Parts: sequence; C-alpha cells; structure tokens
Amino acid sequence: MSNKKGQTLVEYVLIVAVISIITIAIVSYFGGYLKDYITKTTCSLTEQVFKVGSKPGQGVCEPEEDLES
Repeated sequence: MSNKKGQTLVEYVLIVAVISIITIAIVSYFGGYLKDYITKTTCSLTEQVFKVGSKPGQGVCEPEEDLES
C-alpha cells in the first residue's frame, strides 16, 4: 500500500515537470512577440510611436517628432 502512494507522488511530480517544461518552451518561443505587444501598448499610452526591431522583442518607443524629421 505504501508503494502505491509513492508511485502516485512520482506521477504527479512528472506531470508538473512536463507542464513546466512545456510552459517554459512556449514562453521562450513567444516571449519576444509578447514583449513587443506590451511595448506597443505602452507607446500608445505615452503618445509615442512603436518602431519594429530587427527581431521579435527588440521593438522600441520613439517620440513622434524624431520620426517626422
């Protein structure tokens, strides 16, 4: 009986580990896009313009007058 409790605990730990690994992989892959989305929203709140970076996650806010020159 004690063996089944230990086996159940190991199964739960494995399930949590797999879910954690999948979550880390998804955040690593889509993290740059998420950062760009948040930066774009921040730019609109501060009346600046979002400038797309060369890679996802490298976008920046720039003042509007710098782009008009």
